[in-house]
Amino acid sequence: MRIIINNNSMVPIYEQVISQIKNEIIAGNLPEGQILPSVRALAAELKISALTVKKAYDMLEAEGFVTTVHGKGTFVNAADLQLAYEARRKAVEDDLANAIQQGISAGLSKDEIREIIGILMEELL
Repeated sequence: MRIIINNNSMVPIYEQVISQIKNEIIAGNLPEGQILPSVRALAAELKISALTVKKAYDMLEAEGFVTTVHGKGTFVNAADLQLAYEARRKAVEDDLANAIQQGISAGLSKDEIREIIGILMEELL
């Protein structure tokens, strides 16, 4: 498992860890039952606090992506791909809602916002 931390990102480190582990599970690169690195091992590898890794693992467990067995480790659960897809879709919707709200706050009209979205879609797709 390869996790890359961007220290210049505005996204908290634990969220970067969560996102990358989720993506690996969804992509099938981390199959069901695979053990994740220990909290200490991953923290040392990434040069971050063990508490940060623990928080990420706890949140992944709360979302059902992993299960922690005391004294054994943290294991990947069977990926519910539909649930994961819906979670990612919701995150995109939230980001778009924030961007639209920023446009409205900046005084842009609905048509101007639609035009910006159209241009970006043409450039990115």
